[in-house]
Amino acid sequence: MPHKLANSLVVLDFETTGLSPEKGDRAIEIGAVRIVDGVITEQFQALMNPGKHITAFIEDYTGITNEMLADAKPCSEVMSDFCDFIGDDNLLAHNASFDQKFLEHELSLINRHYSGEFTCSLLASRRLFLDAPSHSLGNLVSYLELSGDGSFHRALFDAQMTAKLWVAILDKVTTQYHIKNIPLSLMQQISCTPKKQVSNLLQNYILQQCSYI
Repeated sequence: MPHKLANSLVVLDFETTGLSPEKGDRAIEIGAVRIVDGVITEQFQALMNPGKHITAFIEDYTGITNEMLADAKPCSEVMSDFCDFIGDDNLLAHNASFDQKFLEHELSLINRHYSGEFTCSLLASRRLFLDAPSHSLGNLVSYLELSGDGSFHRALFDAQMTAKLWVAILDKVTTQYHIKNIPLSLMQQISCTPKKQVSNLLQNYILQQCSYI
């Protein structure tokens, strides 16, 4: 069974040939970290050969070259290994709808699937960090003064920084609303609640928990 708490899950990030698997775009790199009780315990990173050349734009954007991919394992092998890494954990990404559609597409090509639930740090940050100048991963990392060694638009570094962002989001909920042991389901609710109603949502959650005591 997946962990029910929001501080234990797999944080993932894809680099891809483009924006849409429906139009033939493929994954070229996967990076992921597993966090348990808010602490990174494992990581996974691999380039993968999509079977076609990538554009100069993608090379410049990611720093991943066609030469690098020529020596990489095919997508099918990497994604099979990554599916094993995920296990039955829940999943998180920044702008999760993007990574989720590539994960589902790549796994469908090898007849594999995942059983955990997705949540999105981008949607949560928009509702909890209202003063941030923007909610791109890079801007949030600067806004929150999170530290890390690496380059954005490489999958493992983005996954590592998303994990740190997620812990900061959970810390804000704990600090501001005194909610400990935050369930993933609550974070999913926050992510789909209008900004002006998030405070009421959390206050009602607190009242519900008190009524169970």
